Amino acid sequence: MATRKTLITIMAIGGIGAALAACGGSSRDGGTSASTAANADTSLSGSIVIDGSSTVAPLATLTAEKFHATAPNVNVTVGTSGTGGGFEKFCNGETDVSDASRAIKDEEKAICDEKKVTFKELLVANDGIAIVVNKDNTWASCLTTDQLATIWGPDSKATSWKDVDPSFPDEALKLYGPGTDSGTFDFFTKAVNGEEGASRTDFSPSEDDNVTIKGVEGEKGGLGYFGLSYYEQNKDALNLVAIDGGSGCVKPDTTTVQDGTYAPLSRPLFMYVSDTAATRPEVKAFVDFYVANEQTLTADALFVPLSPEQAATMKTEAAALAG
Repeated sequence: MATRKTLITIMAIGGIGAALAACGGSSRDGGTSASTAANADTSLSGSIVIDGSSTVAPLATLTAEKFHATAPNVNVTVGTSGTGGGFEKFCNGETDVSDASRAIKDEEKAICDEKKVTFKELLVANDGIAIVVNKDNTWASCLTTDQLATIWGPDSKATSWKDVDPSFPDEALKLYGPGTDSGTFDFFTKAVNGEEGASRTDFSPSEDDNVTIKGVEGEKGGLGYFGLSYYEQNKDALNLVAIDGGSGCVKPDTTTVQDGTYAPLSRPLFMYVSDTAATRPEVKAFVDFYVANEQTLTADALFVPLSPEQAATMKTEAAALAG
């Protein structure tokens, strides 16, 4: 199927706020202070190419925007080819950083090894996959994982909400979600259906989560899934569904995602940094900037921050980068 791609460029002149909005990111503090601009390091120059997960893209784009204020002569591009598409480019040496909503697969790592692309894996944030429905949906406030499997299983025959639960209305199911290059698709299908990629195919896929938002918003029987930050940015347009993984109905939020009680749909998010790219001062500076500001950046981008233990691991991995 066709993969929709988004490319954001943080240019050395203007357009930063517009670039962030185009990617779907939302910052509580989109401005840059005068003191930050005054302390900018103009000795750094060059470009940084990032691609991969659409889930991680708003966080990467916000980081690029804030980093640009400290290094105005460095241009950063953020693309959204999906986690799988991003790794393909990364292992081909086309990108410096690969955003990922799942860990790299053995077969992807083998391709990187074959092409002599070595890297460091940085855990950069936590996420819960948000299950969302239309605002007029008054019946599906909580779904069990078995009901999710009834909806999304590869052999699913459910075409109406009534097929999911006899108490639900006979309203047509209209399903939206990420495409097959997406790490969110891989994670969700494994968590719900027991196997990566095991999913019904008669739904509307897109690597652009904003397409899913618009689809669910426009259909009374709509249901979709994507990273929690996209729901946080669009909570006025959609209803968030609680999930019962066997211990009662739980909605994703900072607490339930970080402590894992939003099960089985909590997950880590990653950035993979090429060792070769990290020898360039601008790339190493970008990584160091993220590590130093992770708590603020994740909060501003509406992501779930790292735990203290996770943050310590990230700092250790980042410190091992060349540069």
